[in-house]
Amino acid sequence: MKDWKNVWILAEVNHGKLSPTAYELLNAGRKLADDLGEKLCAVLLGSGVEKFAAELFEYGADSVYVCDDAHLANYVDDVYAKTLAAMIAQYKPNKFLLPATNMGRSLSAKTAVFAGTGLTADATEVLINKEDGQLHATRPTFGGNLMATITCKKTRPEMCSLRPMSYEKAARVPGRKGEIVKFSFDAQKYTSLAKFIEFIKNEGEGLDLSEAEVIVAGGRGLGKPEGFALLKKLAERLGGAVAASRAPVDNGWIDYRYQIGLTGRTVKPKVYIACGISGQIQHMAGMSGADVIVAINKDPQAPIMKVANYAVEGDLYDVIPAMLEALH
Repeated sequence: MKDWKNVWILAEVNHGKLSPTAYELLNAGRKLADDLGEKLCAVLLGSGVEKFAAELFEYGADSVYVCDDAHLANYVDDVYAKTLAAMIAQYKPNKFLLPATNMGRSLSAKTAVFAGTGLTADATEVLINKEDGQLHATRPTFGGNLMATITCKKTRPEMCSLRPMSYEKAARVPGRKGEIVKFSFDAQKYTSLAKFIEFIKNEGEGLDLSEAEVIVAGGRGLGKPEGFALLKKLAERLGGAVAASRAPVDNGWIDYRYQIGLTGRTVKPKVYIACGISGQIQHMAGMSGADVIVAINKDPQAPIMKVANYAVEGDLYDVIPAMLEALH
């Protein structure tokens, strides 16, 4: 175990852009590295990605491992996972954090298999046990009703995919420098039976939830799927995005990608308007980081009414049209 050193984070690059999750992982990884007395290192995979190393240094990386090759221009999970596993075998990182994004969930699982180690998936918190130096990764389980802390005692690296927006961005230090370590891609060794054919962009309506400063979310209290049309009008008027609690998703009223909560996405908008949402702990865990929470609910005793900055007691089908009229 003593041969395995340093904390790695995967700096995900999608279609030529560095994912914001990289800054969050650098923040989470920095505390782990400091507690262990080890270096914080970022990993870049792709084509034309070395240019992001300077930015990663400024956000806290001590070293950046780069595998930059034209064969990695398009994401194929087997190819990326075999490459990462080879880097792990050569450089022996102690801990490895990856983002629990669509790409990161697939990549982290396959990489763990190829590297012969364990993985805690979709964690919301990570810390170092100072007694033995092990990674303690906490994640929701049993549908979000319990939080489980998972360890990986016998293999390295200890891997974890961390849910986006679980941590704030790392602080930037302009001009900060670090070491670049280049890793050569082997096209004969890192192969896959799958081939990249075409990228088809999801033309979903509205802003991405991770980018929206205003989110209008609906819950069971909507009573019908058509209620989201009203929420959409309010979101558009405020320049925001529509979201949902778990109940409307389970009922098939709206797609899963809009779900907020322990079993959905975590968001931190400036304003979160909860319409017909009771505010169970599973949902609150996904949006409690909002700067301002506005709750619209018929039940004044609903849990969300007690934590909201502004609680409006009333029928959302009366309140929202009044809001739209006022915003006209």
